[in-house]
Amino acid sequence: MPESASAKSDCIICKILDGTEPASFVYRDDQCAAFMDIQPVNEGHLLVVPKDHAPFMEDLDAESAAHLMRVAHKLTGAVRASGIRCEGINLFLADGEAAGQEVFHVHLHLFPRYEGDGFGLRFGPHYKKRPRVELDETARQIREALNEKSGAKGPV
Repeated sequence: MPESASAKSDCIICKILDGTEPASFVYRDDQCAAFMDIQPVNEGHLLVVPKDHAPFMEDLDAESAAHLMRVAHKLTGAVRASGIRCEGINLFLADGEAAGQEVFHVHLHLFPRYEGDGFGLRFGPHYKKRPRVELDETARQIREALNEKSGAKGPV
């Protein structure tokens, strides 16, 4: 879905990347950047973002999406080695408002975790094991959509 020029110009992440808003950067290359989240879950909470404006994951090309993960991979090691309290690390990417996305520029959260930090995920009332027949039907629907988008059958 094409986005208006004003949506991009109003994007806080784009403003951070172009230097009109401040940020504490830890990494930059020609495709992406990583900086401290202004409202961290825990100390060391980073955002890894593509330099090109993309509201949703689907708007990124596959190489850019893969590059974000490669950079996050490097940064997990750096966070663990930094001396910041870190017994584990979460990677989180909200894609769409219903998923909790508030800023519509793809951003991968990387945040250190430790026992008793108070952060957690809640499971909804529909969280339970599903019958195989139901899982198979859902898988079929997704495969069909994937095949329609790519024009070819993918490996199963």
